[in-house]
Amino acid sequence: MNSLTVRVARWSARHPWRAIVGWLVFVVLCLGAGSAVGVNSAKTADYRVGEAGRAETLAAEAHLERRSAEQVLISSRAGGALDQGAARAAAEDLTDRMRQLPEVAGVADPLLSGDRRTLMVEVALKGEERDAKDKVDALLAQTAAVQKSHPGLLLEETGSPSVSKGVDQQRSDDLALSEAITLPVTLLTLLVVFGSVTMAGVPLLLALSSIAAAVGLSMVVSHVSPDAGVGTNVILMIGLAVGVDYTLFHLKREREERARSGGRLSSEALVELAAATSGRAVVVSGLAVVASTATLYLASDVIFSSLATGTIVVVLVAVASSLTALPALLVKLGRRAERRASRRAELGKPVRRVRGQGGGRMWDALLRPAARHPLATLCVSVMALLALVLPLAGLKITEMSRDTHSREIPAMQVYDRLNEAFPEQRVTHQVVVRAGASRSAEVTAALREVARRAEADPLFTGASRIRTSADDRTGTLELKVPHLGNSEEAYDSLDRLRDDFLPATVGRISGAEYGVSGDVARYADYPAHQNGKLPLVLGALLLVTFAMTVYAFRSVVLGLLGVALNLLSAAAALGLLVLVFQGTWAEGLLGFESTGSIGSRVPLFLFVILFGLSMDYQVFVVSRIREAALAGVPTRQAVLEGIRSSASVVTSAAVVMTTVFASFVFLHIIEMKQIGFVLAAAVLIDAFVVRVMVLPAAMLLLGESTWWPSRAVRRALAGPEKSPSSRTAVDVR
Repeated sequence: MNSLTVRVARWSARHPWRAIVGWLVFVVLCLGAGSAVGVNSAKTADYRVGEAGRAETLAAEAHLERRSAEQVLISSRAGGALDQGAARAAAEDLTDRMRQLPEVAGVADPLLSGDRRTLMVEVALKGEERDAKDKVDALLAQTAAVQKSHPGLLLEETGSPSVSKGVDQQRSDDLALSEAITLPVTLLTLLVVFGSVTMAGVPLLLALSSIAAAVGLSMVVSHVSPDAGVGTNVILMIGLAVGVDYTLFHLKREREERARSGGRLSSEALVELAAATSGRAVVVSGLAVVASTATLYLASDVIFSSLATGTIVVVLVAVASSLTALPALLVKLGRRAERRASRRAELGKPVRRVRGQGGGRMWDALLRPAARHPLATLCVSVMALLALVLPLAGLKITEMSRDTHSREIPAMQVYDRLNEAFPEQRVTHQVVVRAGASRSAEVTAALREVARRAEADPLFTGASRIRTSADDRTGTLELKVPHLGNSEEAYDSLDRLRDDFLPATVGRISGAEYGVSGDVARYADYPAHQNGKLPLVLGALLLVTFAMTVYAFRSVVLGLLGVALNLLSAAAALGLLVLVFQGTWAEGLLGFESTGSIGSRVPLFLFVILFGLSMDYQVFVVSRIREAALAGVPTRQAVLEGIRSSASVVTSAAVVMTTVFASFVFLHIIEMKQIGFVLAAAVLIDAFVVRVMVLPAAMLLLGESTWWPSRAVRRALAGPEKSPSSRTAVDVR
């Protein structure tokens, strides 16, 4: 690995313009290839899991699936009693217009609300459920045309397609806001770190170019692993964080070596030194993120697969940029600095000193407790983290449904009015039964019995519809529930169907396949599916983290310590998330309305991504410690020296990452808010508690056993102590 990073950096340093132009060509080719092939978006079938998914598949194969639909509400503009004659005329006009659209499968008869103030027209759409949002504009245009023809009435449109379209638009606006926040703050942080606009611009430029290349590549990769619409989000979030961090690690080491050499080494030699140390750490860290993120594929979920693909692509591209384009840029900037220094020397002016890598008084103070009282520091810090873990006992995971979307979306405001005017339309369960064609009459009778039982149950409205497929092999029953999809009553009605009504009716038909689908069934089955996959994913994640740490440092002890620390910091961050988002006390502070739960995707995503990102700090910090130990420095001194020397870059990287993740807290989508908050909290905990207090205290207590069974470190510690200058020579070789 050392040899590879040094060889690549050496070539880039010797041919800087070729490397820079080659990188730009690579970015352009990635974007061009992505634009040429387009995005292969996930289909409706890709999202199906659990019993709901099986039932949807049975219905789709029989062409009995529920179609996506839009609802148009017609009410009085003045808000009073509805002129039913005018309203029905408008509904007839709307129906005629909608039926002429090629996107429309059918229009239902107008339905009058119980208070007789609202008339509803439901329009069913053709094609895939996932594609329905792309057809909304045509329907909205017809609704607007009817509104213009009937100015005394108010026509409003909602439905799953228009809500999805509104969510997409809100997500796009939110990402623009996130970029407007993170880019200036990141640039300001880098200006403070480097004291130079040019040097501060390098990490940001490389990160943005890596993101551009990753977006193009992800479009190509989507033809192998379909995109669920979240790939670009994660590329922007993770790409900016790791792209800046990887460049920062490399840049800071190059400047440190430049300051240490006092001008005796050329820019090319300095680049090779940085590649042999920080470059190796970047590669190992990137591979660790890739390996840990790949465990998300084990979840057998299209959204997690999309998140994993976006993360893996952008991390690999960021690593590539730090190995190729960055050394070339450092050489060009270094040569310019050398020319300036030469001119200043000729004019008799003092040469400006390059700032090195120092820990500073603040870090000496922060490390003092661990250095003087490692056992007490370890106990206190671990107990504090465990206190943050305690709220996990009350963790409630739910699928974030349509009812949790922001009410700033116009379609959601109409959705609320729809639920108020037509409570009987709030939830629909679809029972699907497949058996032999000869049993069609038996299936229909069983479904009628289910409908009869539901009619007598207050959890249902009593309204029902039975349909049979053309080949008589499949029958469906639709039942209405007068409760919101995220209510306890809605879930109780699903349990009543699955546990009581169906086993006692269709369950007695020999050889019959059956299940319940619908929005509530999806909301219930998805978390259950996640919980079933959780042990497999977490087990693989722990194994991968252990293996990558042992590979990086040749130490089983460090492997076990790394797994334990990552688990502790992730659990503490998740506990803090529960404390903030499951309660209501922080609603005004963070601008959200609590659902009393955590999104079903958040915990698993947190553990996987955090385990990967934690390797950034762990690899970089422990690499500096191991580097000192290999030079013969005693373990105690190596630990303190390694953490102190890496303090500045770890702080800067943590600030950048936290800024990027925290910007997602300002988004409207509750699940994205939770992901942004928990990742920002996790980075802060990991960088300022785990790496400053827990890690050094643990390593000081373990002493030389930290490196077991590494023979190289033990030989170095047993031999004569090497000087700092000899340490550099060892690194390059």
